[in-house]
Amino acid sequence: MIIETNRRSATSIPKGIDVLITVLIYALLILIAILVIIPLIWIIGSSFNPSSSLLSATAIPKNPTLMHYKRLFTETKFLQWYWNTLKIAIANMILSVVLTTMTGYIFSRFKFRGKKIALLSILVLQMFPSFMGMIAIYMLLWQLQLLDNHLGLILVYAAGQIPYNTWLVKGYMASIPKSLDEAAKLDGASNMTIFTKIILPLMKPIITFVALTQFMAPWMDFIFPRLILSSNSKKTLAIGLFDLIAGNTNNNFTMFAAGAVLVAVPITILYVALQRYLLEGLIAGANK
Repeated sequence: MIIETNRRSATSIPKGIDVLITVLIYALLILIAILVIIPLIWIIGSSFNPSSSLLSATAIPKNPTLMHYKRLFTETKFLQWYWNTLKIAIANMILSVVLTTMTGYIFSRFKFRGKKIALLSILVLQMFPSFMGMIAIYMLLWQLQLLDNHLGLILVYAAGQIPYNTWLVKGYMASIPKSLDEAAKLDGASNMTIFTKIILPLMKPIITFVALTQFMAPWMDFIFPRLILSSNSKKTLAIGLFDLIAGNTNNNFTMFAAGAVLVAVPITILYVALQRYLLEGLIAGANK
């Protein structure tokens, strides 16, 4: 009886610690959720405030109005900015998926001279911040006559993400058995047929992840478009919305909040709809 009592007392301590750890984890998650949700509620509420200043704006407006959303469409070129950003985002998404899936397939399935050096070089390139190449990219686009051009922006976006996405896609492809390729080759399938008919259908999660992250990039970026785009008709959402509040005379912060809400809508919908594929692609690509 004494031994059994001692065992029970010994096992009760770890259970209490486990409960304490669980409570602390949930408390931390709740705190993080609150810190994330409160600014979102405040921005959404500010977009419905009748005033134009953030100092008088509240998270729950007393007299909510759609005035700022109406002004956004009637007094600015918001639709033009939206179309420019959407066009760049879709083109960047398609080009990035094509480049990274093919590059990842080559590094995952083929053996060639300099493969390890190339992979190491790609890995090292990720260590340098993109700001280091801003001036060089600007001069390159100037020589190619791609300044103030959406095509130049798309090419830089797509090429800049190749190192990271290549390692991600290659890691995911490592989970696909090479025996599928060998069986298809025995049936006379070419490498392109194997890639399009066998590999790509099995890569839906990682392709979805790459596509969504590349679709998001132009919506969030401000510095690089600001550097190479100069005309009003070529502005993206980030530049256009910033110009609403830039300078001492501009006082359109609540209209800026309305624009920020509209920018977040398509990305939020895509995240919710493709959440399962995103998690599968990120976890599998990181672990393999």
